[in-house]
Amino acid sequence: MVETSKYAISEYPDTELVYRKLSKLVGTPLHPIRRERMQEYLSWFDKSCVASKSLIEQAKAIIPGGVQHNLAFNYPFPLAMEKAEGAWLQDIDGNRYIDFLQAGGPTVLGSNYAPVRDKVCELLRECGPVTGLFSEYELKLATLVQRFMPSIEMFRMLGSGTESVMAAIRAARAYTGKKRIVKAGGAYHGWSDQMVYGMHVPGSGRLEAKGIPAAASAASDEFYPDSIPSLRRRLLWNRLRGGTAAVILEPVGPESGTRPVPYDFAKQVRQLCDEFGALLIFDEVVTGFRIGLGGAQGYFGVTPDLTVFGKCITGGYPMAGGVGGKAEVIRRFASGIGGKTGERAYIGGTLSANPLSCAAGYYALLEMERTNAPVKAGRAGDRLCAGLKRIIDKHALPFVAYNQGSIVHLETSGVMLLDFRNPLKLATELKPRKHMMEEMGAAYMANGLVTLAGSRMYTSMADTDEIIDDALNRFEAVLSECV
Repeated sequence: MVETSKYAISEYPDTELVYRKLSKLVGTPLHPIRRERMQEYLSWFDKSCVASKSLIEQAKAIIPGGVQHNLAFNYPFPLAMEKAEGAWLQDIDGNRYIDFLQAGGPTVLGSNYAPVRDKVCELLRECGPVTGLFSEYELKLATLVQRFMPSIEMFRMLGSGTESVMAAIRAARAYTGKKRIVKAGGAYHGWSDQMVYGMHVPGSGRLEAKGIPAAASAASDEFYPDSIPSLRRRLLWNRLRGGTAAVILEPVGPESGTRPVPYDFAKQVRQLCDEFGALLIFDEVVTGFRIGLGGAQGYFGVTPDLTVFGKCITGGYPMAGGVGGKAEVIRRFASGIGGKTGERAYIGGTLSANPLSCAAGYYALLEMERTNAPVKAGRAGDRLCAGLKRIIDKHALPFVAYNQGSIVHLETSGVMLLDFRNPLKLATELKPRKHMMEEMGAAYMANGLVTLAGSRMYTSMADTDEIIDDALNRFEAVLSECV
């Protein structure tokens, strides 16, 4: 087993037990918040978030939906934040919240961490955020990433996780000469044309592919998550159609472990990729450095051919993405100036690897190493999860809590577990279960808790025992009202 002192996961969840509980949750009627109490929570938004509501109403006239990012689409309306520090957020109305969103996962040190911020401000005074030319921090960051993850023989910085997935797939196809890409159904690997396939809901194929020509995802395949036999069947079928270029995985399971996979799952996928001559791509946009500085690959002891990074690579600062892996594969792209004609995979990105992003990433990773932040964040996740389980048991609720270190899941409606293996249930229960999840998120927010879609939380080094215990009291105020 892995040396737990280096990684956030002190005990990997029993996925069979988790799925039994999740199946029971999906098979039982909803247990929503009492209607009168839910109405009080909605009234709180109208009374206490006046400035946010006004700002969003103005924004809707010029910004689709009023916000620019899907993380901000909160029910009943998005809130505008103006301050972030450590474990706390504050909105423009002065309301304070315990921050379990942490920008979607990258701020393992806590939000707006001063030692990194000071280094970034120093750099901005000297050269500004971008020059368009080489910066020493490109090399410093790449060298540091390579030290933490030995599978990264070469590293290319990019602007986002979506771009990084695009680049990894392009490199895999150029290197193998094959075109088919296989993903776990329900996984999110950004919003590029080829990856808007089987997204969020396993078995959904091109359901979300509005505006995307069929040819763009014609070489994209999915398999049912946590099913090795399903993946083997897909690879066998692809062998008859020219082969598989790569299998891409979120190592702890689709949607950052919302559909968790067994501990040895990644190892079995590695073996299948070797057997069928496909590259293995790890999407470590969330797990990279959050699970530990060695990433999920270090924790599981599995070496991918390519690793995709996103917001984690800069510690939450902008223009965050990258691809690393085997030199012979990564050499397939070099901004169009390396390799032989016909072998290169063209990769661009004007602001990629700008001084601000690279310096932020370099100093954030050094601070994470110095403070052992991933492990501290993981222990906070353990405390939060254990407390949530006690609350669930105390109130005899069918809800399910589990964690992979600092990635904490609280499933109350089970909407994320619906799929096309039961199309009737999916068709009839998707909307009500989704709405319940939205209401839970709103209730948490009204109690001063920011979560990801009301079902996922990211803890950070800033989450002390006192903050976690405070949060648990707030969670119990909500969960005790479920009927």
